[in-house]
Parts: sequence; C-alpha cells; structure tokens
Amino acid sequence: MVNLRKLFSTRKTPQSQPIPGKAMVANSAGGFAFALDDWARLDRFLILGSAGGTYYIGEQKLTVENAAAVLRCVDADGARAVARIVEISEAGRAPKNTPAIYALAIAAAAGDEKTRKAALAALPRVCRIGTHLYQFAEFVEGFRGWGRGLRRAVADWYLAKPLDDLVLQAIKYKGRAVGGGDEGGTRWSHRDLLRLAPPQAAKDDRARAALFDRIVRPDGKGELPAALVQFEASERLARVEDPTEAALMIVEHKLPREAVPTQLLNSNEVWEALLEGMPMTAMIRSLGKMSEVGLLQPKNAAAKTVAERLGDANRLKRARIHPLAILLAQSVYAQGRGFRGKLAWQPVPSIVDALDEAFYRCFAFVPATGKRIMLALDVSGSMASSYVAGTPLAAREASAAMAMVTLAAEKDCHVVAFSAAGHGSWKSPRRSQWASIGYHDGLTPLALSRRQRLDDVVGMIARLDFGGTDCALPMLYAIDHALECDAFVVYTDSETWAGAIHPVQALADYRRKSGIAARLIVVGMTSNGFSIADPDDGGMLDVVGFDAAAPAVIGDFIAGSV
Repeated sequence: MVNLRKLFSTRKTPQSQPIPGKAMVANSAGGFAFALDDWARLDRFLILGSAGGTYYIGEQKLTVENAAAVLRCVDADGARAVARIVEISEAGRAPKNTPAIYALAIAAAAGDEKTRKAALAALPRVCRIGTHLYQFAEFVEGFRGWGRGLRRAVADWYLAKPLDDLVLQAIKYKGRAVGGGDEGGTRWSHRDLLRLAPPQAAKDDRARAALFDRIVRPDGKGELPAALVQFEASERLARVEDPTEAALMIVEHKLPREAVPTQLLNSNEVWEALLEGMPMTAMIRSLGKMSEVGLLQPKNAAAKTVAERLGDANRLKRARIHPLAILLAQSVYAQGRGFRGKLAWQPVPSIVDALDEAFYRCFAFVPATGKRIMLALDVSGSMASSYVAGTPLAAREASAAMAMVTLAAEKDCHVVAFSAAGHGSWKSPRRSQWASIGYHDGLTPLALSRRQRLDDVVGMIARLDFGGTDCALPMLYAIDHALECDAFVVYTDSETWAGAIHPVQALADYRRKSGIAARLIVVGMTSNGFSIADPDDGGMLDVVGFDAAAPAVIGDFIAGSV
C-alpha cells in the first residue's frame, strides 16, 4: 500500500518541493524558499551589493534582479526609497558605498519628479567624496541624460563644500576609473564634471573660482590665492625628488599620500610624515606598505601610534570604518602579504591584536541576552563561492566573523558548521534525498572561543569540508542531541536544497519536542531574494549579513524586545 504521508505532508516536505499552503518560490539552487519582499531585498542590496555574483547566479543577472527590486521600491514610494538609501549610506552600515550610489542613480532617473528631486538633493549625503561622485556620474548616465536638474545638483556639490574640504578632494581624487574596461567603465575626473556642470562661484569667492579654473586648465601658470596654499604645495610636491624635502612639505601642508610622487613611496621618511596626519581609512589600507618599508616595527613609536588609533572607538566611528574593512585588513595584514601583487611584510603583533579588537568596536553595542543560542554557519559550496560585497572574503568565512560578535557578548552559545559530512562530523538521521549522487549532509560542532583571534577563526572555517546546503540541520541536530536552545542564528545564502525537510518544519519539530518557543534569525550573506524564514511567523527574523547594526538587532530579537 502506498504511504500517502510520504507523498504529501505539511510537517515534512523535501526542500526540492514547496511546503503545501506556503507561498514559496524556487531558489537559484533548485530548492524552495521564501521570497523576500522588495524592501528587504533593497536593504540586502544596499549592504551587500551584487559584485561577483554567487555560486548559483552570475553577477550580471544578480545585479539586474536587484536593480529591478530597487526600481519597484522607487515606483512604490520614492521618498521612502531615497530615505533608506541615505540612512544606510550615512550610518556606515554597508561595507561599500557603491550599491547605495547605484540605487541613488536609479532614483534620480526612474522616479517621478518629486523622487528625482529628492534623490538629487541627497547627492552630497550619499556621495561624500570625489570617487563617490565619479561613480554616480557613471551610473546615472546609464539611466538618463545630463539635464538641468542633474547639472545643478553636481554644481551644488562643488559649491556647497567648505573650501578646505574641496581643496583636499581636488588633491586626493584627481581622477578615477569607474568600472573596468570589460564592464564599459570610464575614467572620470573633477575636470570632466566641472566642464559638464559647470558651477559658478560667487563673485567674492575668488579662491573657489581660481581652484575651478586650475582644475579645468591644469597647465595654467597664474599665481593661486593664499587660501589655496595646500593645493599649490601639492603641485610643487609632484616635482620633488628628495625624500627629506618631500617629508617636510607633507607635514607642513598636511598633504595626503595621493599627492606624493610614486618614486617616493618606498621611503620610510615619507611614510613617517604621512602617518602624522593620515586619516583612519588610509592608515588601515596602508598597514602592509608601512610595514614593508620598515616604518612599523615591534614596540616602536609608529606601531604604538597605529595601535592607539585603532583602539579609539570614537575615531573609528567618525571615520565610518566598517567592520568588514577591519576584518579584511586583519586577515591580510596577519598573513604578511596582499591578496594581489608582490607586496610582503613582517606583521607587527600589537597591530594584529589592535585590528582584532577594532573589529568588535565597529559594531553597534551588543548587550548580552542571557539566552541559550545556537550559532549555525552554512559552510556549503555555495557559501565558499560567494564573496561578501565584492571583497576577496568568502561568505562562509565572513559569517564566522559575524558570529564571533554575538559569541563575544553571550555566555551560553553553541557554535556549529553545517554542510556535507566531513571527518568526525554528525550525520543527519534523515537521509538526504540526494544521497544517491554522493551528498550526505551533516554538521560539525565548532569549539570556538570568544578569545580567539579572527584570523584563526577564518582559517578554521576555510579548512572545513563543504558540499550541499541543508539549512534544517541545526534544528535537527538540536533535536537529536536534546539541546535546549532559545534561538537559532543561521548564517546562510538561503540556497537550501539538499534536505528531506524544510528549515521551518524542522524548527516546528524542535518547538514541539522541546517545549521551547525557539526563535530563528536568518542572517543573509548574499543579496539574493530568498530566505528560509517564514514571513508569517513572528518568531522568525531576517537580517542582512555584515550590516554593522545586525548583531545588536539579533540580540534585541532574541531578548524579545523587538
């Protein structure tokens, strides 16, 4: 007799099929999941972007899908969409500002007149530096022409900035290539934009007018006003060949690295001068080079300066340093070589430790909940092939770093990694529906300590076996081992497909058998449109991975305050 229960059940449905009665969609891996609404997808895109694509979907298609979601948000409520773009950009919640700039360009072109005006008015709030403005110019040309409103908005960007800030922008960001040649990108400069806009300085603002003229006509020989002494010094520095002379000019006029001739960037003396007034972002990016030229040495004054700055939470916040930037810097600096190129150095231990501590300081304050929590890391093949926000950091390693923030705050955490069963791992008692082709899904408990350094944790995750994705495994493991969990925090791309039961059904099983009204928090590590969380269940929450505010939101939800 046919077992009809195996053919149709609302309690146990293979992930290759939708749960009967639930509004589910096919994900990119062939399984079924819940679709994010457009506003949730907008958040994911603004924070994670689509650079690099994922294991199951290429960068172009993922970008098109996300752009379509942005368009729908703009059409539905342009003011809300622009406000959200500005909020996430200004708060420094995203690893990169590029997705916010791209979304703003869409709003500046595709919305109604009120939306277009709001988007253009928000230009200086989202595009805070020259490179941002170049990116906006490149993106917006894909959606509209240079009409009066766009020209006025760009002109106002140059007219509204304080003169000292504008001078620094002119020195640091003379020109940038936006997008590679294969992507149809172009090189933009202040000269291009000043000729397109063009802004008209007030009659009594002679210095600003003179700066505009010198940028547009860089071969001009006229004497610059005294207010442009820093810009004039940058012009002179470009012709200097002696490191000592260059160092004196850098200190006297507070000149940035971008003003230094390339041949002088191997000088310890020049880098020492640059470090004196170096902004946080530039300092973090330059740690390897400063170590390579010998400026940073164990226990010397320069290394102490760097460590003290990294330990200043207020300085990190003012500079909008995102945790992912710190994580990347720590991972690269600790290994003593860059991801690309031939640069190599001897890491200074105090700086490695300072970077580790800075990572946690970059997140919003995360209070302890006192709850029993399982942190479950998806380490499947798709997570190993998806990269966070266009960086060289794989989603599965980045998720481990995210989990460490919660682990550092909580006393009762159980950390596991789930995917194909490897040596010594637990195999699910529910045989995978894909076992016939070699997939045996399982889970590996991780003995992570809140005192472990991030590079150790990332390295441990990178060495784990990987295979198919089954996001039900954390709950099945908890049932099998009779674990008491108030919440499951699953870090995943939601491309679940290999399990014999859906994650929400496994959670329901756990709730029934344990008697605990456990909550599920899904931390989305890629900007696709899927989630394993049921939007109709108030005990489930979707958050965006590597949102600087995510760990605090997770803690509030687990505690029941949101």
